[in-house]
Amino acid sequence: MPTFLRLAALLLPAVASSIGLASEPVAFDQQEDRLVITVGNEPFAEYVFRDESIPRPYFAHVKAPGGIQVTRNHPPVEGTDRTDHATMHPGIWLAFGDLDGADFWRNKARIAHVRFIESPAGGPATGTFVEEKRYLRDDSSEVCRERFRCTIVPRPEGRLLVWDSTFTGERPFTFGDQEEMGLGMRVATPISEVEHGRLRDSERRTRAASIWSHPARWCDYSGTIDGKQVGMTLMNHPGNFRESWMHARNYGFVAANPFGRKAMNKGPVSQVTVEPGQSLRLRFAVWIHTGDGAEPALLDAAFNDFVTLTQTSATE
Repeated sequence: MPTFLRLAALLLPAVASSIGLASEPVAFDQQEDRLVITVGNEPFAEYVFRDESIPRPYFAHVKAPGGIQVTRNHPPVEGTDRTDHATMHPGIWLAFGDLDGADFWRNKARIAHVRFIESPAGGPATGTFVEEKRYLRDDSSEVCRERFRCTIVPRPEGRLLVWDSTFTGERPFTFGDQEEMGLGMRVATPISEVEHGRLRDSERRTRAASIWSHPARWCDYSGTIDGKQVGMTLMNHPGNFRESWMHARNYGFVAANPFGRKAMNKGPVSQVTVEPGQSLRLRFAVWIHTGDGAEPALLDAAFNDFVTLTQTSATE
């Protein structure tokens, strides 16, 4: 039996028994431009929904249990961080390099916060909010709207951030074919591959060069910061319209991309059009973990936890 299967046989029963345990409370402090999110008594993340320099919402300053930051400093710190893509890679974000011809990835078009359809609501073991966003070209004409439900679920070895977005429009709109499409994350500099961090996916591939362009259920970036093991895992929901190809880079970036078929060397040009009266739903998750949370069997269990959670009313 392969080593990872023996490990799974040992670890999965323990994971299954702990996965439903009551956990720490989630709380939101709503400010003029952001939500400051805490889990228990610790800062977890900031969800910035208005920013003069970055015309789209994003999560920044995301922290693992114990308070260690696992996303790159935002803005990046000269001399400490690689400073590339300073405004394009703020932490965790959803964007598209070609959405009906507009470039929302490179900040050449705007994703505008409209309102919270459901106000941020914390609780003893989960926190949620539902946001409406408008996708606007540089001439302010509307491409489409997004209904974004975010659910944060603390677990013993980490925090699960569930991302559930539904897109609709009054006119047809088309998702194009580029590498820069989908849910992206930029990890803290010390756990990037070029700084001796570890990158691997659900198919047990390792390193960015082997992972790039291949589909996977999840892709994990892990490493050591201040003597502690921490990491972030990007997950694709099996109910999405298509599997996602992993746009993985060794400098600390990964995006889950279900649109860039030709860009990722997987076939002819992809064009996904949503007609009026129709919708397109995309679901992802990010697992922010510490300790042994980076073991493949535990990452598989965390992925299964994500899928199970989406079958309940909490994330529908």
